Amino acid sequence: MTSPAPPPAAPIGIFDSGVGGLSVLRDLRALLPHEDLLYLADSRYAPYGPKGDAFIRERSFAIVDFLLAQGVKAIVVACNTATAAAIADLRERYNLPLVGVEPAVKPAAALSLRGIVGVLATSGTIASDKFIRLQDRFTAQVHILTRACPGLVELIEAPRFDAVAITSLLQEFTAPLREAHADVLVLGCTHYSLIHDLIQNVMGANVRIIDAGLAVARETRRRLEERDALTTSTHEGTLRFFTSGDPEAQQHLLARYWGVDAEVTTF
Repeated sequence: MTSPAPPPAAPIGIFDSGVGGLSVLRDLRALLPHEDLLYLADSRYAPYGPKGDAFIRERSFAIVDFLLAQGVKAIVVACNTATAAAIADLRERYNLPLVGVEPAVKPAAALSLRGIVGVLATSGTIASDKFIRLQDRFTAQVHILTRACPGLVELIEAPRFDAVAITSLLQEFTAPLREAHADVLVLGCTHYSLIHDLIQNVMGANVRIIDAGLAVARETRRRLEERDALTTSTHEGTLRFFTSGDPEAQQHLLARYWGVDAEVTTF
């Protein structure tokens, strides 16, 4: 028997391997200010990039089960790697709106004047069948240069923010893109959007940098509208944070990237 749909007042769940999904959460909050939101960082197992698909699917199932137990009406997989590895299986198993995130190659191809687009992403995303199919759709339109960024997520999640070390890695990873004169850069990992300004400084002011956060927020709104499931509240929505890692460490990262000293519950 199919369970009844949660009421429109139910929250939206969002998850990522760590704090990267906060970049998606930002756009969700801006577009859907009255919705209650639950954010879960699977920080104990971050980053997902080097993990195999089977492990990521297992974690995704566990997280979705937990979020469903919290009564969510929709779930946003705010992680490119988890989307590539697990979104199809999640949609087969669960009957609720499940919105994933994928590198914004389509808008990048439309924006590029030189026909050269760079993509920064994790190794897991770049090697995934889902991304390869996405890339193949636009290879006749633009030249797409991909770069995996090992170690970058770890620096973004580190207890101490080291802008010098991050910039050094970015200089290395983006060198081929700059040498090829890419004029649009796609941030294919939600973590990378948290250091947008550092990336812009490395790439130069003439390079357009885009991510998929706003598109994900719009798709979430559309899916809820289809089900007449948008909240009718006129009050500012609440926001709750969960982590599978150290709550104190997560609080520190939230203060850095979200700007609040929020309470974090262990998952």
